[in-house]
Amino acid sequence: MNPTTLSALAEPSRLHIVELLIRQPLTVGEIATRLHIRQPQASKHLRVLADAGIIEIQAVANRRICRLRPEPFRDLDDWLTPYRRLWQGRLDRLDDYLQELQQHPHPTPDTEGEAP
Repeated sequence: MNPTTLSALAEPSRLHIVELLIRQPLTVGEIATRLHIRQPQASKHLRVLADAGIIEIQAVANRRICRLRPEPFRDLDDWLTPYRRLWQGRLDRLDDYLQELQQHPHPTPDTEGEAP
């Protein structure tokens, strides 16, 4: 997994851009408008994402269309797979334990005689 991908996604505005681009490709101007920032700021974030290989920017006339590239997310998913398995196993064991508790509840201590 490329650490540049995680570094680029660590900044909240860039992560928000990725979340916007999940739905559809957008122009630089549309991204700036949706993030409530100026175009130069949006361009700076987009440059970091493009340099990390997360997005591609296509020039169409005087517009720049930004879209996600799937490869970095496949790499990220591959990297997360062992962690996903680890947590799934732990959650399965927790589920088994909770089901056992529901089937065989432990008696509660007698609270008679205790001060309120």
